[in-house]
Amino acid sequence: MDYYFIGERELVLAFSLVGVAGTVASTREQALAAFVWATEQGSYEERPKILILSEQTAAMLEEEVLSCQLKSTRPLIVEVPGLQGRLEGKKSLTDLIREAIGMHI
Repeated sequence: MDYYFIGERELVLAFSLVGVAGTVASTREQALAAFVWATEQGSYEERPKILILSEQTAAMLEEEVLSCQLKSTRPLIVEVPGLQGRLEGKKSLTDLIREAIGMHI
């Protein structure tokens, strides 16, 4: 499995239309169960290479996401804006790149 998505029902449906499997998570418990499954299932090779989370889901799992990012190289965790748009105070990927390299793209 290359990609896996965890988030709101509508976004899971949208990602499934392009072939990305996913789990609907509207509560922290649902999100945590799906996150643990995606990051700790089976062998290292069976895990998704890229785990996509809606920003709302990532906010519910902030500690777990950070812990996974610090201790593991797989999966790469990517956050995308949810249905309500970007969360207040979150920077876009473009903004982060601008800060990192010091130039506008």
